Amino acid sequence: MVAGDLLARVRTEGAPLIDGDRATFVWQGEEAPFLVGDFNQWGWAPTDRGIRSAHVVMERVAPGVWAHTLTLPRDAYIEYAYLRDLTDDSRVRDPLNPRVIWNGVDADNHYFTMPDYRPTPLTETRADALHGDVTEHVIEDEHLITSGARTVYLYRPPVEEPVPLVVVFDGQDYLKRAMLPTMVDNLIAERRIRPIALAMVEHGDQARVVEYACNEATVAFVARRVVPLAHERLHLVDPQGQPGSVGAYGVLGASMGGLISLYTALRLPHIFGRVLSQSGAFSWGEPELVPLIVDYAQQRRETGLNIWMDVGRFEFLANSNRRMREALVNASYHVTYQEYSGGHNYTCWRNDVAVGLQALFGVSGG
Repeated sequence: MVAGDLLARVRTEGAPLIDGDRATFVWQGEEAPFLVGDFNQWGWAPTDRGIRSAHVVMERVAPGVWAHTLTLPRDAYIEYAYLRDLTDDSRVRDPLNPRVIWNGVDADNHYFTMPDYRPTPLTETRADALHGDVTEHVIEDEHLITSGARTVYLYRPPVEEPVPLVVVFDGQDYLKRAMLPTMVDNLIAERRIRPIALAMVEHGDQARVVEYACNEATVAFVARRVVPLAHERLHLVDPQGQPGSVGAYGVLGASMGGLISLYTALRLPHIFGRVLSQSGAFSWGEPELVPLIVDYAQQRRETGLNIWMDVGRFEFLANSNRRMREALVNASYHVTYQEYSGGHNYTCWRNDVAVGLQALFGVSGG
């Protein structure tokens, strides 16, 4: 494609240009910035100096015109950024793409979609569906690392019978970015899942990594504060007192939230029998967490856990999630696993979480 054709198309269509499974980035200027995004794990690769080394260098196709073409899955959702300097996040706006999002991870990113990508329709409020109620509560606990209090958003489904509970880590993000209550409303209305309640627990801001890194205090907070609050305010099945209800509850989270979700269920299997781990942070530092968690899982022998996992094909966490899935299966745990064509962000998690809810709380099984 010649430079004149590129510029003519991009002024009409915007950037990047999409042709089947190919996406072509275009830049005008005397020099081109570096290109990073989901497709190259945001340019990070191990080096002695700890700087970016996997960035894309744009190709000069004409004076003042630069381009680069990627081949991507046709159903991909991709976020990206231009950088002037590889040693920091000196981002440069893409003047040819007005689509910008802050997705709860890192910073403002440009984004685009490939031809077969479809956003979930389940986040749209339907006039013909009954709607549950969301209430806000503050729990005080002197053992919390920061603030001494957490906000918990409780979702009561629009039914009268007792229902299972799903505890959601990073609750404020699943509430506002994933629009989880609306999604659950629609899944219930379409009879794709049995009615469930939600306890969406906010994280501890700067303390989030510590709180979610297999922290016993977090597990205790869920068991001693969050679950009792939900029992007080919602109409729940008793996971220990009703036949067939042992381990009936679920726990959900993304990234570090996915890690603490799996760990919480391993610690409290009499309450939580179902785990939804989205892009679980099983490899975010040293020591490597996969063998540690699997060793603990083997000791617990709680093979009745029903685990659902997803991860983006472009994520740095993809390999550790594959290893975690394999190790859990080898330890006789029931694991459903899938990968989506995207990265580490709430757009992708929002699109995928309904699949996990159906797998674990589907009307005909789970």
